[in-house]
Amino acid sequence: MTHAREFNFDGLVGPSHNYAGLSFGNVASFSNVKSTSNPKEAALQGLAKMRTLAARGFAQALLPPQARPNFRLLRSIGFTGSDAEVISRAFREAPVLLSAAYSASPMWTANAATVSPSADTADGRCHFTVANLNNKLHRSCEHTQTARTLRALFADERHFAVHDALPPTPAFGDEGAANHTRLCANHGAPGVEMFVYGRAEFDAAAPAPKRFPARQTLEASQAVARLHGLDAQRAVFIQQDPETIDQGVFHNDVIAVGNANVLFYHQQAFVDEAGSLDTLRRAMAGVQAELVPIRVDTADVSVADAVGSYLFNSQLLSRANGRMALVVPQECRENPAVDRYLEILLASDGPIDELVTFDLRQSMRNGGGPACLRLRVALNDAEAAAMHQGVVMNEALYARLTEWVGKHYRDRLAPADLADPQLAVEVQTALDELTVLLGLPNLYDFQR
Repeated sequence: MTHAREFNFDGLVGPSHNYAGLSFGNVASFSNVKSTSNPKEAALQGLAKMRTLAARGFAQALLPPQARPNFRLLRSIGFTGSDAEVISRAFREAPVLLSAAYSASPMWTANAATVSPSADTADGRCHFTVANLNNKLHRSCEHTQTARTLRALFADERHFAVHDALPPTPAFGDEGAANHTRLCANHGAPGVEMFVYGRAEFDAAAPAPKRFPARQTLEASQAVARLHGLDAQRAVFIQQDPETIDQGVFHNDVIAVGNANVLFYHQQAFVDEAGSLDTLRRAMAGVQAELVPIRVDTADVSVADAVGSYLFNSQLLSRANGRMALVVPQECRENPAVDRYLEILLASDGPIDELVTFDLRQSMRNGGGPACLRLRVALNDAEAAAMHQGVVMNEALYARLTEWVGKHYRDRLAPADLADPQLAVEVQTALDELTVLLGLPNLYDFQR
C-alpha cells in the first residue's frame, strides 16, 4: 500500500470580497445581499484557519483568488472600451452583471473541481475535472481560470491529469467536490467514490426539488467517473433528498461529510437512506473497508439548524492517533441544538473525539463554511513532491501573506464601491504581487 496524505487546498479570499447575494438557493448568501463586507477580515480569517491546521500537522495548501472583475465576462456581453469604461457602463446599465463579474465565489474551492486520487484511477494518476458551475452566471465563468490554476499547480502529467469542465448545458450541471465524497480504509488505499446528485436530466420520473434548483445532475457525476477511469464497482451514485434541497441544502456538503471510512450525515440527506447505506457498505467491502455511519436525527438537529449553523459543512480530518477532528464554524457553538448535539457526539465512543472551532463569519455570511473553503486532494509522496510547492502553507508563507493582505485589502466594501475603477486596479496590483509570492508567473489574463 502506498503512503498518502490528504491535502486541503483552501481558497484564499480575494481583495474584492463582497456580498452580492447572487446565489438563489443558498440561504445565507441570499439573506445577506448588498450588505457591507470586510475583505481584509475575510482573508485573515481564512489564513488563520490554514495556519492553525498546518501547525497541527495537517497537510494544508491554498488556491489563489481569481481576478476580479471578470473583464472577459463583461466584454463578452457587449461592454466595451477601457477597463474603467467597461465598469462604468456595466454599473450604469446592468449593475447585477457587474456584481456577477465581481463575485467572490471562487474562494469556495470545494466547487473548483472533483478529484480522484491515483489509488482509484485506471491510469494511476490523480485526476481533476474542473466544475462547470453552470447553474449560476457568476460561477459559470470560473472554470477557465480554475483549469489554468490547477494546471499550474499540478503540471507534471506523469502524476496528474486536469480535465476541462463538462459541456455547459443543464444536463451536465456539475458543482465539483461539494457533491463528492471519497470513503476508504486510509488515503493511500483504493476507495469508494460517492457522487451525490440532485436530479436526473433524462429521467422525468425521478424526484426533483420544487423551490430551489438541483445543481448537480446524475449525468454529470457519471461523466466525471468515466473521465477519471473509476472502477464501476467503486463509484456509487446517490440522490440527495429534493425536499431537503428546498430547505436550502444546495450542495451535499451542507448535509453530509465523509472522511476515511466515516460518513457523518443528516437523517434527511438522501432520498433512500437505508438503500444508500447498503450500497456504500457493499462497495466498501470490495476495498476491505467497513463503513462507519454517524447519523444525526432530525429530532436532535433540524435541517434548518443544520443549514443555519453549517454543522455538516465542516471538515472531518484524520489525526495521527487514528481518531478524527471535526472542524466547525463558530456558529455551531452558538446554535443551542447543534451545540448540545456536538457535546453528545464528543462524549460518545465514536471516531470523532475533537472539535476545532473557527471564526469564519465573513465566509459564512456569504454562504460558505469550512468545507466550502477547501478542495481535498489525496497525494502519495511522489505526487506531493511533484506539485507546485509555493502554495503549501507554513509559517513563512503565512507571514508573507498576512503582510500582503494588510498592504492591499480594504476593510470595508459596500455594493456601490464596485463602481469604482480604482478597486479593479487595486485587485490587479495585489494579484500581480501575489503571483510573485507564490511563484506562479502569468497566472492571470491581465498578466499576459
